[in-house]
Amino acid sequence: MAEVEFRDVTRRFAGGVLALKGLNLTVSDGEFLILVGPSGCGKSTALRMLAGLDKPTSGEIRIGGTVVNDLGPGQRDIAMVFQNYALYPHMSVYRNLAYGLRQRRTPRPEIERRVRETAELLQITELLDRKPGQLSGGQRQRVAMGRALVREPQAFLLDEPLSNLDAKLRNQVRGDLKRLHREVPVTSIYVTHDQVEAMTLGDRLCVMSDGEVQQIGTTDDIYNRPANTFVAAFMGSPPMNLIPATIRAGMLHVGGAAVTAARCADGPVIVGARPEHLQLNVHCGEGTVPARVDFVEPLGSHVLVTALVGVGDAQTRVIVQAPADTSLVSGTPIGLVLPPERTYFFDAETGDARRERERIAV
Repeated sequence: MAEVEFRDVTRRFAGGVLALKGLNLTVSDGEFLILVGPSGCGKSTALRMLAGLDKPTSGEIRIGGTVVNDLGPGQRDIAMVFQNYALYPHMSVYRNLAYGLRQRRTPRPEIERRVRETAELLQITELLDRKPGQLSGGQRQRVAMGRALVREPQAFLLDEPLSNLDAKLRNQVRGDLKRLHREVPVTSIYVTHDQVEAMTLGDRLCVMSDGEVQQIGTTDDIYNRPANTFVAAFMGSPPMNLIPATIRAGMLHVGGAAVTAARCADGPVIVGARPEHLQLNVHCGEGTVPARVDFVEPLGSHVLVTALVGVGDAQTRVIVQAPADTSLVSGTPIGLVLPPERTYFFDAETGDARRERERIAV
Protein backbone atom coordinates (compact mmCIF):
# COMPACT_ATOMS: atom_id res chain seq x y z
CA MET A 1 0.00 0.00 0.00
CA ALA A 2 1.09 3.61 -0.51
CA GLU A 3 0.06 7.23 -0.21
CA VAL A 4 -0.97 8.86 -3.51
CA GLU A 5 -0.48 12.57 -4.20
CA PHE A 6 -1.44 14.98 -6.95
CA ARG A 7 0.58 18.19 -6.67
CA ASP A 8 -0.77 21.07 -8.74
CA VAL A 9 -1.49 18.69 -11.64
CA THR A 10 -2.78 20.24 -14.86
CA ARG A 11 -3.81 18.46 -18.06
CA ARG A 12 -4.33 20.37 -21.29
CA PHE A 13 -5.47 18.56 -24.42
CA ALA A 14 -4.99 19.52 -28.06
CA GLY A 15 -7.01 22.58 -28.97
CA GLY A 16 -6.44 24.16 -25.57
CA VAL A 17 -9.06 22.13 -23.68
CA LEU A 18 -8.11 22.24 -19.98
CA ALA A 19 -9.30 18.96 -18.42
CA LEU A 20 -7.63 19.46 -15.02
CA LYS A 21 -6.82 22.81 -13.44
CA GLY A 22 -4.15 22.46 -10.78
CA LEU A 23 -5.39 19.38 -8.94
CA ASN A 24 -4.04 19.07 -5.39
CA LEU A 25 -5.12 15.90 -3.64
CA THR A 26 -3.63 13.45 -1.14
CA VAL A 27 -5.00 9.92 -0.68
CA SER A 28 -3.72 8.40 2.54
CA ASP A 29 -2.21 4.93 2.77
CA GLY A 30 -5.12 2.44 2.87
CA GLU A 31 -7.81 5.07 2.25
CA PHE A 32 -10.81 4.56 -0.06
CA LEU A 33 -11.32 7.88 -1.87
CA ILE A 34 -14.12 8.62 -4.34
CA LEU A 35 -13.73 11.01 -7.27
CA VAL A 36 -17.27 12.06 -8.14
CA GLY A 37 -18.72 14.56 -10.57
CA PRO A 38 -20.59 14.91 -13.87
CA SER A 39 -19.22 13.73 -17.20
CA GLY A 40 -16.30 15.87 -18.36
CA CYS A 41 -15.35 17.09 -14.89
CA GLY A 42 -11.81 15.60 -15.06
CA LYS A 43 -12.17 12.63 -12.70
CA SER A 44 -11.31 9.93 -15.27
CA THR A 45 -8.46 12.07 -16.62
CA ALA A 46 -6.97 12.16 -13.11
CA LEU A 47 -7.28 8.38 -12.81
CA ARG A 48 -5.71 7.78 -16.23
CA MET A 49 -2.75 9.97 -15.34
CA LEU A 50 -2.29 8.12 -12.06
CA ALA A 51 -2.36 4.82 -13.98
CA GLY A 52 0.24 6.08 -16.45
CA LEU A 53 -2.14 5.97 -19.43
CA ASP A 54 -1.84 9.73 -19.84
CA LYS A 55 0.74 12.35 -18.82
CA PRO A 56 0.16 15.60 -16.95
CA THR A 57 0.91 18.86 -18.71
CA SER A 58 2.37 20.19 -15.47
CA GLY A 59 2.61 19.22 -11.80
CA GLU A 60 3.69 16.04 -10.04
CA ILE A 61 2.05 12.70 -9.32
CA ARG A 62 3.56 10.70 -6.45
CA ILE A 63 2.96 7.12 -5.36
CA GLY A 64 4.56 6.14 -2.07
CA GLY A 65 6.61 9.36 -2.14
CA THR A 66 8.09 8.61 -5.59
CA VAL A 67 7.41 10.94 -8.53
CA VAL A 68 5.94 8.71 -11.26
CA ASN A 69 5.37 11.25 -14.07
CA ASP A 70 7.90 9.55 -16.34
CA LEU A 71 7.22 5.94 -15.30
CA GLY A 72 5.18 3.65 -17.56
CA PRO A 73 2.04 1.87 -16.34
CA GLY A 74 3.95 -1.36 -15.66
CA GLN A 75 6.47 0.42 -13.42
CA ARG A 76 3.93 1.99 -11.06
CA ASP A 77 2.74 -1.15 -9.23
CA ILE A 78 -0.93 -0.24 -9.46
CA ALA A 79 -3.96 -2.17 -10.70
CA MET A 80 -7.02 -0.83 -12.52
CA VAL A 81 -10.58 -2.09 -12.96
CA PHE A 82 -12.64 -0.77 -15.89
CA GLN A 83 -16.39 -0.64 -16.44
CA ASN A 84 -16.21 -3.12 -19.34
CA TYR A 85 -14.45 -5.88 -17.30
CA ALA A 86 -11.67 -6.33 -19.94
CA LEU A 87 -11.41 -10.11 -19.40
CA TYR A 88 -9.83 -12.54 -21.87
CA PRO A 89 -12.85 -14.46 -23.26
CA HIS A 90 -10.86 -17.55 -24.29
CA MET A 91 -9.30 -18.03 -20.84
CA SER A 92 -10.85 -19.59 -17.74
CA VAL A 93 -11.41 -17.47 -14.65
CA TYR A 94 -8.32 -19.07 -13.10
CA ARG A 95 -6.16 -18.15 -16.08
CA ASN A 96 -7.58 -14.60 -16.15
CA LEU A 97 -6.64 -14.17 -12.50
CA ALA A 98 -3.19 -15.69 -12.98
CA TYR A 99 -2.29 -13.94 -16.23
CA GLY A 100 -0.64 -10.84 -14.75
CA LEU A 101 1.37 -12.92 -12.28
CA ARG A 102 2.60 -15.20 -15.04
CA GLN A 103 3.70 -12.19 -17.07
CA ARG A 104 5.80 -11.12 -14.08
CA ARG A 105 7.29 -14.62 -13.84
CA THR A 106 5.85 -15.22 -10.39
CA PRO A 107 6.66 -18.76 -9.16
CA ARG A 108 3.86 -21.26 -9.81
CA PRO A 109 3.18 -22.08 -6.10
CA GLU A 110 2.85 -18.36 -5.35
CA ILE A 111 0.42 -17.94 -8.27
CA GLU A 112 -1.67 -20.83 -6.97
CA ARG A 113 -1.74 -19.37 -3.46
CA ARG A 114 -2.69 -15.85 -4.54
CA VAL A 115 -5.36 -16.98 -7.02
CA ARG A 116 -7.01 -19.32 -4.50
CA GLU A 117 -6.93 -16.71 -1.72
CA THR A 118 -8.35 -13.99 -3.97
CA ALA A 119 -11.07 -16.28 -5.33
CA GLU A 120 -12.09 -17.19 -1.78
CA LEU A 121 -12.12 -13.52 -0.76
CA LEU A 122 -14.39 -12.63 -3.69
CA GLN A 123 -16.49 -15.79 -3.30
CA ILE A 124 -15.78 -16.99 -6.86
CA THR A 125 -13.89 -20.22 -6.07
CA GLU A 126 -16.56 -22.34 -7.77
CA LEU A 127 -16.16 -20.27 -10.96
CA LEU A 128 -12.45 -20.82 -11.53
CA ASP A 129 -12.94 -23.36 -14.33
CA ARG A 130 -15.54 -21.32 -16.21
CA LYS A 131 -14.95 -18.81 -18.99
CA PRO A 132 -16.23 -15.20 -18.88
CA GLY A 133 -19.05 -15.95 -21.34
CA GLN A 134 -20.54 -18.38 -18.81
CA LEU A 135 -20.72 -15.73 -16.05
CA SER A 136 -23.26 -13.08 -15.08
CA GLY A 137 -22.32 -9.41 -15.15
CA GLY A 138 -21.78 -9.34 -11.40
CA GLN A 139 -19.55 -12.42 -11.51
CA ARG A 140 -17.47 -10.97 -14.35
CA GLN A 141 -16.97 -7.76 -12.39
CA ARG A 142 -15.77 -9.78 -9.39
CA VAL A 143 -13.28 -11.57 -11.63
CA ALA A 144 -12.08 -8.21 -12.96
CA MET A 145 -11.57 -6.98 -9.39
CA GLY A 146 -9.84 -10.24 -8.53
CA ARG A 147 -7.40 -9.90 -11.42
CA ALA A 148 -6.39 -6.52 -10.01
CA LEU A 149 -6.23 -7.62 -6.37
CA VAL A 150 -4.24 -10.80 -7.00
CA ARG A 151 -1.23 -8.66 -7.90
CA GLU A 152 -1.19 -7.10 -4.40
CA PRO A 153 -0.62 -3.60 -5.85
CA GLN A 154 0.28 -0.38 -4.06
CA ALA A 155 -2.93 1.25 -5.26
CA PHE A 156 -6.24 0.01 -6.63
CA LEU A 157 -7.98 2.17 -9.26
CA LEU A 158 -11.62 1.68 -10.24
CA ASP A 159 -13.12 3.54 -13.20
CA GLU A 160 -16.94 3.37 -12.94
CA PRO A 161 -16.84 -0.43 -12.43
CA LEU A 162 -20.57 -0.79 -11.70
CA SER A 163 -22.02 1.26 -14.55
CA ASN A 164 -22.75 -1.79 -16.74
CA LEU A 165 -24.69 -3.62 -14.01
CA ASP A 166 -28.42 -3.43 -13.33
CA ALA A 167 -29.67 -1.79 -10.13
CA LYS A 168 -29.87 -4.99 -8.07
CA LEU A 169 -26.39 -6.14 -9.06
CA ARG A 170 -24.96 -2.68 -8.41
CA ASN A 171 -26.22 -2.83 -4.83
CA GLN A 172 -24.77 -6.31 -4.39
CA VAL A 173 -21.34 -5.54 -5.85
CA ARG A 174 -21.25 -2.24 -3.94
CA GLY A 175 -21.59 -4.25 -0.75
CA ASP A 176 -18.83 -6.58 -1.96
CA LEU A 177 -16.53 -3.59 -2.48
CA LYS A 178 -17.11 -2.29 1.05
CA ARG A 179 -16.43 -5.71 2.53
CA LEU A 180 -13.40 -6.17 0.30
CA HIS A 181 -11.80 -2.91 1.35
CA ARG A 182 -12.43 -3.72 5.01
CA GLU A 183 -10.62 -7.04 4.62
CA VAL A 184 -7.91 -5.83 2.22
CA PRO A 185 -7.39 -2.10 2.92
CA VAL A 186 -5.46 -1.24 -0.25
CA THR A 187 -5.19 2.45 -1.13
CA SER A 188 -8.14 2.81 -3.51
CA ILE A 189 -9.42 5.55 -5.81
CA TYR A 190 -12.88 5.05 -7.27
CA VAL A 191 -14.33 7.17 -10.08
CA THR A 192 -18.09 7.53 -10.48
CA HIS A 193 -20.76 10.01 -11.58
CA ASP A 194 -23.31 8.24 -9.35
CA GLN A 195 -23.61 10.22 -6.13
CA VAL A 196 -25.33 7.30 -4.31
CA GLU A 197 -22.28 5.10 -4.97
CA ALA A 198 -20.02 7.93 -3.89
CA MET A 199 -21.81 8.56 -0.60
CA THR A 200 -22.07 4.89 0.41
CA LEU A 201 -18.63 3.61 -0.57
CA GLY A 202 -15.79 5.94 0.30
CA ASP A 203 -13.91 7.10 3.38
CA ARG A 204 -13.79 10.53 1.75
CA LEU A 205 -15.27 12.12 -1.36
CA CYS A 206 -13.66 14.55 -3.78
CA VAL A 207 -16.41 16.39 -5.68
CA MET A 208 -15.21 17.78 -9.02
CA SER A 209 -16.63 20.09 -11.67
CA ASP A 210 -15.07 21.58 -14.79
CA GLY A 211 -11.60 20.26 -13.97
CA GLU A 212 -11.52 21.65 -10.43
CA VAL A 213 -12.08 20.29 -6.94
CA GLN A 214 -15.24 21.75 -5.41
CA GLN A 215 -15.05 20.06 -2.00
CA ILE A 216 -13.23 17.21 -0.24
CA GLY A 217 -14.66 15.57 2.86
CA THR A 218 -16.62 12.74 4.40
CA THR A 219 -20.18 11.94 3.33
CA ASP A 220 -21.41 13.90 6.35
CA ASP A 221 -19.30 16.94 5.38
CA ILE A 222 -20.44 16.90 1.77
CA TYR A 223 -24.13 16.28 2.49
CA ASN A 224 -24.63 18.47 5.53
CA ARG A 225 -22.03 21.20 4.95
CA PRO A 226 -21.83 21.73 1.17
CA ALA A 227 -19.20 24.27 0.13
CA ASN A 228 -21.24 25.77 -2.69
CA THR A 229 -24.42 25.42 -4.73
CA PHE A 230 -22.83 22.93 -7.14
CA VAL A 231 -22.05 20.47 -4.35
CA ALA A 232 -25.43 21.08 -2.71
CA ALA A 233 -27.33 20.36 -5.93
CA PHE A 234 -25.16 17.48 -7.14
CA MET A 235 -24.98 15.39 -3.96
CA GLY A 236 -28.28 13.97 -2.77
CA SER A 237 -31.20 12.17 -4.38
CA PRO A 238 -33.37 14.16 -4.83
CA PRO A 239 -30.89 17.04 -4.69
CA MET A 240 -31.05 20.04 -2.40
CA ASN A 241 -33.63 22.67 -3.36
CA LEU A 242 -32.02 26.02 -4.23
CA ILE A 243 -34.39 28.99 -4.20
CA PRO A 244 -33.53 32.62 -5.07
CA ALA A 245 -34.37 34.87 -2.14
CA THR A 246 -33.74 38.34 -0.74
CA ILE A 247 -32.98 39.64 2.73
CA ARG A 248 -34.39 43.07 3.53
CA ALA A 249 -34.14 44.69 6.95
CA GLY A 250 -33.25 41.35 8.49
CA MET A 251 -36.24 39.53 7.00
CA LEU A 252 -35.98 36.65 4.54
CA HIS A 253 -38.24 37.07 1.50
CA VAL A 254 -38.89 33.96 -0.60
CA GLY A 255 -41.42 33.64 -3.41
CA GLY A 256 -42.68 37.14 -2.84
CA ALA A 257 -43.48 36.59 0.86
CA ALA A 258 -41.68 37.68 4.03
CA VAL A 259 -40.97 34.31 5.65
CA THR A 260 -38.85 34.79 8.76
CA ALA A 261 -36.06 36.79 10.37
CA ALA A 262 -32.55 35.93 9.18
CA ARG A 263 -29.11 36.71 10.58
CA CYS A 264 -27.63 37.70 7.22
CA ALA A 265 -26.61 40.91 5.54
CA ASP A 266 -29.29 42.48 3.35
CA GLY A 267 -29.23 41.60 -0.34
CA PRO A 268 -29.89 38.68 -2.71
CA VAL A 269 -29.10 35.15 -1.52
CA ILE A 270 -29.80 31.58 -2.53
CA VAL A 271 -31.63 29.56 0.11
CA GLY A 272 -31.07 25.80 0.23
CA ALA A 273 -33.18 23.09 1.87
CA ARG A 274 -33.18 19.34 1.27
CA PRO A 275 -36.47 17.63 0.30
CA GLU A 276 -36.59 15.56 3.50
CA HIS A 277 -36.17 18.67 5.68
CA LEU A 278 -38.75 20.95 4.08
CA GLN A 279 -42.12 20.87 5.82
CA LEU A 280 -45.32 21.00 3.77
CA ASN A 281 -48.47 22.79 4.93
CA VAL A 282 -51.72 22.34 3.03
CA HIS A 283 -52.49 25.99 3.84
CA CYS A 284 -50.18 28.84 2.89
CA GLY A 285 -50.09 30.78 6.13
CA GLU A 286 -47.85 33.38 7.71
CA GLY A 287 -44.19 32.37 7.81
CA THR A 288 -44.46 29.87 4.95
CA VAL A 289 -43.10 30.02 1.41
CA PRO A 290 -46.06 30.16 -1.00
CA ALA A 291 -45.96 27.43 -3.64
CA ARG A 292 -48.23 25.54 -6.02
CA VAL A 293 -48.23 21.77 -6.59
CA ASP A 294 -46.97 20.74 -10.03
CA PHE A 295 -47.11 16.93 -9.69
CA VAL A 296 -46.83 14.15 -7.10
CA GLU A 297 -44.74 10.93 -7.28
CA PRO A 298 -45.81 8.15 -4.88
CA LEU A 299 -42.89 5.91 -3.85
CA GLY A 300 -44.56 3.63 -1.32
CA SER A 301 -42.78 4.70 1.87
CA HIS A 302 -43.25 8.39 1.00
CA VAL A 303 -44.29 10.70 -1.83
CA LEU A 304 -42.28 13.34 -3.62
CA VAL A 305 -44.24 16.54 -4.16
CA THR A 306 -42.86 18.81 -6.88
CA ALA A 307 -44.05 22.38 -6.46
CA LEU A 308 -43.38 25.74 -8.07
CA VAL A 309 -42.25 28.76 -6.04
CA GLY A 310 -42.60 32.26 -7.49
CA VAL A 311 -44.53 33.55 -10.49
CA GLY A 312 -44.02 33.80 -14.24
CA ASP A 313 -40.48 33.39 -15.55
CA ALA A 314 -39.11 33.60 -12.00
CA GLN A 315 -40.59 30.24 -10.93
CA THR A 316 -38.32 27.74 -9.20
CA ARG A 317 -39.09 24.01 -9.03
CA VAL A 318 -38.91 22.59 -5.49
CA ILE A 319 -39.17 18.96 -4.33
CA VAL A 320 -40.60 18.02 -0.93
CA GLN A 321 -40.51 14.56 0.65
CA ALA A 322 -43.91 14.08 2.30
CA PRO A 323 -45.65 11.24 4.18
CA ALA A 324 -47.05 8.37 2.10
CA ASP A 325 -50.67 9.36 2.82
CA THR A 326 -50.22 12.88 1.40
CA SER A 327 -52.87 13.48 -1.28
CA LEU A 328 -52.53 16.56 -3.46
CA VAL A 329 -53.55 17.45 -7.01
CA SER A 330 -51.80 19.63 -9.55
CA GLY A 331 -52.45 23.32 -9.00
CA THR A 332 -53.13 23.08 -5.25
CA PRO A 333 -51.64 26.04 -3.32
CA ILE A 334 -49.44 24.98 -0.41
CA GLY A 335 -47.03 26.53 2.08
CA LEU A 336 -43.46 25.39 2.69
CA VAL A 337 -41.73 25.80 6.05
CA LEU A 338 -37.94 26.28 6.09
CA PRO A 339 -36.49 24.47 9.14
CA PRO A 340 -34.11 26.83 11.02
CA GLU A 341 -31.32 24.30 11.61
CA ARG A 342 -31.55 22.79 8.11
CA THR A 343 -31.68 25.89 5.94
CA TYR A 344 -28.55 26.92 4.04
CA PHE A 345 -27.53 30.31 2.65
CA PHE A 346 -25.34 30.71 -0.43
CA ASP A 347 -23.92 33.81 -2.05
CA ALA A 348 -26.12 34.81 -4.99
CA GLU A 349 -23.13 35.71 -7.20
CA THR A 350 -20.44 33.15 -6.38
CA GLY A 351 -22.64 30.29 -5.14
CA ASP A 352 -20.31 29.80 -2.15
CA ALA A 353 -21.78 28.87 1.22
CA ARG A 354 -22.28 31.79 3.58
CA ARG A 355 -20.76 31.75 7.04
CA GLU A 356 -22.17 29.22 9.50
CA ARG A 357 -23.54 31.93 11.80
CA GLU A 358 -25.66 33.33 8.97
CA ARG A 359 -28.91 31.44 9.17
CA ILE A 360 -32.56 31.80 10.03
CA ALA A 361 -32.97 33.55 13.35
CA VAL A 362 -34.56 31.44 16.09
